[in-house]
Amino acid sequence: MTDPETPHSRWSDLERPPLNVRALRRGLIRPGGLWTSLDVVTTTGSTNSDLVAGASSRAEGAVLVAEEQTAGRGRMDRRWSAPARSGLFFSVLLTPGDNVPVHRWGWLPLLTGVAVATAVARSGGVDTALKWPNDLLVTVDGEERKAGGILAERAGDEAVVVGIGLNVSLRATELPVPTAGSLALADAVSLDRDTLLRSVLRSLEQWYVDWREADGDPAASGLQEAYAAGCATLGRRVRAVLPGARERVGEAVAVDGDGRLVLAEEDGGRFPVGAGDVVHLR
Repeated sequence: MTDPETPHSRWSDLERPPLNVRALRRGLIRPGGLWTSLDVVTTTGSTNSDLVAGASSRAEGAVLVAEEQTAGRGRMDRRWSAPARSGLFFSVLLTPGDNVPVHRWGWLPLLTGVAVATAVARSGGVDTALKWPNDLLVTVDGEERKAGGILAERAGDEAVVVGIGLNVSLRATELPVPTAGSLALADAVSLDRDTLLRSVLRSLEQWYVDWREADGDPAASGLQEAYAAGCATLGRRVRAVLPGARERVGEAVAVDGDGRLVLAEEDGGRFPVGAGDVVHLR
């Protein structure tokens, strides 16, 4: 018998059991549903990189989950690291189709943010907020902390891979940076990763299908309103660091129809931010 405390055992941390892939498949894959396959690997560099590389041989709705990522990436090529089985690290393959114009595909990471926030609030009992464009915030000791992030990447001309990283059971001593958080530190009522993953994927399916049936229209699908309602960036004074090291400062007043963050600047002008790093100013 293998010693459960040996470094090579999947049960070396009894508080962090592995995902139950058979139960997840039974609960998520069904005829006519979005999810067509679900695979869980013990470790990989990046689920996004793996799914992008294999996109041409997979159907829409493929889900790839890793118990541990060794080269996980966030926006702006930031590293995303966490102990094995301490969170949810997975990617999904989506093909919005001809009925969704390519210029609306930029809503996919925001849509995913709404889906994740909704699911975490429902299954984890944690109040969540979204930092534009796609960070999931929780409150730890009265402060906003980043507990999750989303990264969308094109996979050829017809597909998008959306990656989600969510810190579930990370302890304070395991946080990669002081501004990070986790559901555990936010006093979640449940840290069951199987339950959380099912909830996130079901929520994502609902939002994605509604958005696609509305031809990707964020207003008609209710996505734009839902994102604005859950966005902690709106109403705040922010600094936007834009490509080319340029900066703009203003009050975030809206998310427009293209998913851009609209800043009201001191001179009375409006500036839409489509890409960049946004810092909440106190």
